[in-house]
Amino acid sequence: MIAFFTEDTVFSLKDKMKIKRWLTKVASELGRPSPFSVNQISYIFCSDDYLLDINRQYLGHDYYTDIITFDESEPSDRARGKVSADIYISVDTVRQNAVTYKEGFDRELKRVMAHGLLHLIGYDDTDKVKQKEMHLAENKALELFDTI
Repeated sequence: MIAFFTEDTVFSLKDKMKIKRWLTKVASELGRPSPFSVNQISYIFCSDDYLLDINRQYLGHDYYTDIITFDESEPSDRARGKVSADIYISVDTVRQNAVTYKEGFDRELKRVMAHGLLHLIGYDDTDKVKQKEMHLAENKALELFDTI
């Protein structure tokens, strides 16, 4: 099940049902090394300050970010290809990044939503090679949205 929440911001996600189908398809088609399914993922849309507090409190980082993914998957579920998580997204930073990257807000938001899910299903971005793989997977995920 995929659910959407807000904290410390006013935001309404468009096309929730389509986005749920899309994220399910991303997990199934882009999972590494094999398909994944969504057990329970909560996307929490929040403000910059809210996410900064989470970043400081839980990760010890003192900077703004667009997304933080907390993998809540039980080892037995993960072994069966099922993922669970809380994914926090700063709507403020996504808006800023959309301007910076000359991208529409909706597309940038989908990229960030996919990014969090991709971390859960086998992708990483800890070095240049992995960052390139992540970016390619994000683009593939965006292409999948158009097939829904």
